[in-house]
Amino acid sequence: MLLCTACLVGLQLLISCCWAFACHSTEPSPDFTLPGDYLLAGLFPLHSGCLQVRHRPEVTLCDRTGSFNEHGYHLFQAMRLGVEEINNSTTLLPNVTLGYQLYDVCSDSANVYATLSVLSLPGPHHIELQGDLLRYSPKVLAVIGPDTTNRAATTAALLSPFLMPLLLEQIHKVNFLLHKDTVMFNDNGDPLSSYNIIAWDWSGPKWTFTVLGSSTWSPVQLDINETKIQWHGKDNQVPKSVCSSDCLEGHQRVVTGFHPCCFECVPCGAGTFLNKSDLYRCQPCGKEEWAPEGSQTCFPRTVVFLACQEHTSWVLLAANTLLLLLLLGTAGLFAWHLDTPVVRSAGGRLCFLMLGSLAAGSGSLYGFFGEPTRPACLLRQALFALGFTIFLSCLTVRSFQLIIIFKFSAKAPTFYRVWVQNHGAGLFVMISSAAQLLICLTWLVVWTPLPTREYQRFPHLVMLECTEANSLGFILAFLYNGLLSISAFACSYLGKDLPENYNEAKCVTFSLLFNFMSWIAFFTTASVYDGKYLPAVNMLAGLSSLSSGFGGYFLPKCYVILCRPDLNSTEHFQASIQDYTRHRGST
Repeated sequence: MLLCTACLVGLQLLISCCWAFACHSTEPSPDFTLPGDYLLAGLFPLHSGCLQVRHRPEVTLCDRTGSFNEHGYHLFQAMRLGVEEINNSTTLLPNVTLGYQLYDVCSDSANVYATLSVLSLPGPHHIELQGDLLRYSPKVLAVIGPDTTNRAATTAALLSPFLMPLLLEQIHKVNFLLHKDTVMFNDNGDPLSSYNIIAWDWSGPKWTFTVLGSSTWSPVQLDINETKIQWHGKDNQVPKSVCSSDCLEGHQRVVTGFHPCCFECVPCGAGTFLNKSDLYRCQPCGKEEWAPEGSQTCFPRTVVFLACQEHTSWVLLAANTLLLLLLLGTAGLFAWHLDTPVVRSAGGRLCFLMLGSLAAGSGSLYGFFGEPTRPACLLRQALFALGFTIFLSCLTVRSFQLIIIFKFSAKAPTFYRVWVQNHGAGLFVMISSAAQLLICLTWLVVWTPLPTREYQRFPHLVMLECTEANSLGFILAFLYNGLLSISAFACSYLGKDLPENYNEAKCVTFSLLFNFMSWIAFFTTASVYDGKYLPAVNMLAGLSSLSSGFGGYFLPKCYVILCRPDLNSTEHFQASIQDYTRHRGST
C-alpha cells in the first residue's frame, strides 16, 4: 500500500520540486537555522502574501518592501525561545540538542518549497521515493505550522505519505517542572500539564497580555472568564467560528473546500425539501406531495377534476340537459306529425333513429363530470363516437337517397330498383354503424380507457382523468366520423338544386362546418392546454357537434310544423316538385 501511495504522489512531488527548487534559493539564512541532534521545522509567515490579481501562476518573493508580518515574527521568535529553553535545561532532554530550520511561508509557492525542503534528505537537497516509506528519514523530525487552514492542508497532503511528523517515541515518558508547573504527556503525545489561557493585547504602545482562564489536568478542568475577552467585532460581538454563515430555510449547504464549515447556500429545487437532520442534501418529496423552490417541508398535492359543483359545470350541464329536452320534444312532435309531408320528407321513422343517436351522444357527455370512474372512462367517448356515427350515417344516406330519387331514378332505373328492393338506406346505416362499433370495441379492448392519476404536468396538482385521449383507438374513431361528415357534406352539396322543400344543402353544410370547427378548436386547445378544464373543453366540442347536427337538420322542420303549417301540406310539396320538373325540363 505504501508503494502505491509513493507512486501516486511521485509525479506531484517531482513537478513541485522542479517548480519550487527552481524558483527559490535553497540556502536558508543563518538566523533561521540552528544545528542539533534532531531538527524541527517551523513554517511561519514572516511576510504578507501578494494580494494583487494574477492571471497565471507566479512565485511570490517574500522579502518585499512593506510586507513584514508581525504575527508571523512572534510565532518565529516563540519557537526559537522554546528550543533554546529546552537546550539550556539539564533536565528536559539531557544529552540531546534540538536544532531548527525556520521558513518564511508568505505565499503558497513558498509554503510548497518549505514543505519539500523539510522532506529532503540530509546533505543532498532531493527527495527519494522508496518502496518502504517507513525507512525514509528526512532531515527534519517534526514540523510546526503553517498557521492557516489552506496552507496547513497543502503541507499535510505532502507530508502524510512520508509519515510526518513522526512523534518522539519517548515523549510520553517526559516529566519535568517548568516554572513550578509539571509538564508531562500521555500516550498520544498530548500535554497533561496545567496552563493559563492568555490573550495578547496589542492596542497600546506596549504589548501586554491578560489571563482569561486556566486548565488543569488533575482533575481535568477548564475555566474561562468570558467577560475579560476583548473581541475585535463591533460592540465586542463574538465572531462566528465558521467561514460561512448559516443558510436560509430551504437552502442546502454545498461544501466548497476541504472543510464542511465552508459552503455555499443553494436553494432546494422544486419538488425537494431540506430536512434539518441533513443540511447538505435536499430530499425528494413523496409522490402525493410537492414543494416550491427553497422549501423545508413538503405539502399535499391538490387533487383536481371537473367537479359538478363548479360554475363551468353548471353551465355545461344546463346546456346539455336543454339539448336532451329539445331532442325528446322533437321526437314527440315528429311522432305526432308522422304522416305529414315535412316528417316524411325528413326521413320518416329514420328521424327517430337520428334523434336517438343524438340523445345517446348527449347522454355520454355526463361522464365528463365528477371524479373519473372505470364505467365513465369506458363509455363516454366511445358512446359519443358511436352515436354521432349513426346520426351522420342517417344524414348521409337520406341526402343520397334524395339524389337517387330526383336525379337517377329515370336515368338509371335498374340501380334505383336494386337500391329500393334491397333496402339500401337501412343496409348502409347498419354497415356504417357496425364499422364504427368494431373500431370502438377494438379501442376498448386494446387501448382500454381507465381512470388515472397524472403527476407530471403540474408539480402541485394530481390530475384525475381518463387515458382515452392517448390511444390510437380514440384517433381512429374520430377520423371515421370525419370521413362520414365529409360524405354527408358531399351528398348534401350534390342536392343543392333539389326542390326547395327537399333542398337542405345550406343547413346541413352549416351544421357540418360548425362540427369541423368545434373539433379543430378542441384539438388545438388540447395541444397547448392540458389542465383541469380540458374535459370541459372536450365536452363543449361534443355538445357543439350535437347541437349543430340537431339545429341544422331538425330545427327548420320544427319551425315549419309549428309556425308554418301552410307549408306542411301535400299541395305545397307537389307544387314544389312540379316547379323543379319544369325547370329541369327547360334546361
